[in-house]
Amino acid sequence: MRAAMALCAAAGLGCAALTALPASAAQDALTAQYRTSATGATADQSEPWLQVTNTGSASVPLNQVTLRYYFKSDGPSVSYRFACSWAVKGCANITGTFGTLAHPTATADRYLEIGFTSGAGSLAPGQSTGDMQLRFYRADWQTLTQSDDYSFGGSQTSYANWPKITVQDNGSVVFGTAPAGNDPTSPPTTPPTTPPTSGGGGDDPGAPALFDDFSYNSSSDAAISQHGWTVKSGQGGPGVAGATWAPGDITFAADGSNRVMDLKLTTDGTASGTRETELQTTARKFKNGTYAARVRFGDSPDSGPDGDHINQTFFTFTPLNAPMDPDYSEQDFEYLPNGGWGETQNIMYETSWETYNPDPWNAVNTHGQQYGSLNGWHDLQITIDNTNITYYIDGQVVATHGEPNLPETPQWIDFNHWLIDLTGQTSSTSRSYHEQVDYVVFVKDQVLTPAQVNSRVAGYRTAGTAFTDTVPNP
Repeated sequence: MRAAMALCAAAGLGCAALTALPASAAQDALTAQYRTSATGATADQSEPWLQVTNTGSASVPLNQVTLRYYFKSDGPSVSYRFACSWAVKGCANITGTFGTLAHPTATADRYLEIGFTSGAGSLAPGQSTGDMQLRFYRADWQTLTQSDDYSFGGSQTSYANWPKITVQDNGSVVFGTAPAGNDPTSPPTTPPTTPPTSGGGGDDPGAPALFDDFSYNSSSDAAISQHGWTVKSGQGGPGVAGATWAPGDITFAADGSNRVMDLKLTTDGTASGTRETELQTTARKFKNGTYAARVRFGDSPDSGPDGDHINQTFFTFTPLNAPMDPDYSEQDFEYLPNGGWGETQNIMYETSWETYNPDPWNAVNTHGQQYGSLNGWHDLQITIDNTNITYYIDGQVVATHGEPNLPETPQWIDFNHWLIDLTGQTSSTSRSYHEQVDYVVFVKDQVLTPAQVNSRVAGYRTAGTAFTDTVPNP
């Protein structure tokens, strides 16, 4: 009780109320740390990134912990949507729901309540949940105002205790101060969102599927087109205007008992001296299901200066036929080993697109991101059903996205390796970077776990199957 009283006093709470706390809450001490990655007075989406730290002496099950972020709505009829871009505990273990305050104030009439499933586990004394990269946005995708939000701190760009966010343990406040008269002692006005699924049931062996082990001789091998792939040539986006897509720079090399596809990017710091590579399915026939590939990212060139803003990818997409085309969609893994787009370090993006307008630029998308090197081999996986798009790296969920970003129409599967701009490294010395692909697999309408994907790939290889495609055209 002494620790709880001290915490209460520091947070400015009514200490007498602590006498009614449950026994577990009385000995628990939790704090919330906050930062934002959307600092503007207005924004496409609000991005409260949170951590919870156990400063007490007992382990606390996270499924009894909730947090509330308080904000002023943009109007009584405006609705909002919650999303988790990435979390150390896994987005599948984090829930978000919106509620309405009983006593609105000048800076708050709504709140976002964050909760945890049992899969989040417990916090031991001194332990933190780590990053929870959360966000919410208007359902109509109009710009929202956050400068008048109670819990918003535009200058808070690094984690620190934030008493304008409340932490509840078994329903009782143990940290932070709610807007006047709005202590969170009652449940949200809407039920918690259903946590995203992280895998499906059994792998149906009869489900239509594509598997390619990339056992080709060269980019001009007739089997490539016979198996439904198109090798890009000529010029055009994405990337630096004037760069060339070079089919001959896609090669297939032995790697142990397998062959792997090598997508080479070469540049001398000029557009005319830049050669990029891309391989895409010819047919648009992939939508819901499981997509997976084993990809080797390369941080550094063979020789010469490093630092170019290159983009190494695995993605699936539908074309944009007109600005803000509602049938456009895209799900990306994009690895930037030297940064780019304003980033200065290694970063991986998982981006789910609803649509966009190229000029003037207006994007309707959402993304997860992770900093740090991914040099070497990694298992990448995307599962899509009628509820969620879930991204995995090496068997771990790194991002989960829902509506409005689910695909509406069939898509292509694509790998490309391209140069974002010419500003990363301006040397005229030629240098080449490499992205390699061991295999790709797609299983239609099946949400598989990473273990099920690995089992399926092992089955193809044991059977000596280098290629199969039973996915019907739409």
